[in-house]
Amino acid sequence: MSLQKSVKERFFHALGFEVLAIAICAPLGAWLLGYPLAHMGLLTLMISLIAMLWNMVFNAVFDGAQRRLGFRRTLGARAVHSVLFEVGLVIAVVPLAAWWLGIGLWEAFVLDIGIVLFFLPYTFAFNWSYDHLRARVVARQVRKKGLSAV
Repeated sequence: MSLQKSVKERFFHALGFEVLAIAICAPLGAWLLGYPLAHMGLLTLMISLIAMLWNMVFNAVFDGAQRRLGFRRTLGARAVHSVLFEVGLVIAVVPLAAWWLGIGLWEAFVLDIGIVLFFLPYTFAFNWSYDHLRARVVARQVRKKGLSAV
């Protein structure tokens, strides 16, 4: 499977990840925390925009590390990928959540830990599924090119 991904594909990958995440998190957060849906929706959108940019940058770095180090995308590699991605996102999101919700940094950190507990398996499952679907699409394209060249 080719590790070379265009900026367009990276954007599609990040957009799909974030749209599904917002669809799950905004209503769930509003319900669990007692904030209006619009308030939580705007927060999840801001977090999503940060996460989308981080997703594109982080995955480009991850792919580069894979090319340099030659590791396979095993379950263990995906687990490390998910944890490192979420640690970077926590660092960016906690101050935003504290400000937006009018809570302290500690409360925002605790809230973010709850969010991470959701996003760790979500990130893992989404990226694992994306890799498998991408491999099928790439294999189909290679087969089509092979047949058209005959």
